[in-house]
Amino acid sequence: MKSPVVKRSIVIAGHKTSVSLEDAFWKGLKDLATSRDMTLSDLVATIDTDRRHGNLSSAIRLFVLDQYRAQSCEKGERAGQSAPREPSMPQHAEASVLRAD
Repeated sequence: MKSPVVKRSIVIAGHKTSVSLEDAFWKGLKDLATSRDMTLSDLVATIDTDRRHGNLSSAIRLFVLDQYRAQSCEKGERAGQSAPREPSMPQHAEASVLRAD
């Protein structure tokens, strides 16, 4: 089976590096670069400069995820909905315990 992770070379700040990402993240990254009227290399350079920890591939995945989450929240607010919430367990819910006798 073919791996969903694709390794590509990209030039950042004048040096060539390789980045491994799933196709969906490559597509999302390209779409974000286009929407910002930036080259893919420029957007990746910005992500690289702003990352706090982790490797570049992880930083790109988190960046793409954050951007799409932000877009989703903005669409919900424009439609008069509140921002999506994480599901939570009611405070009165208790864990059940099964015992073998």
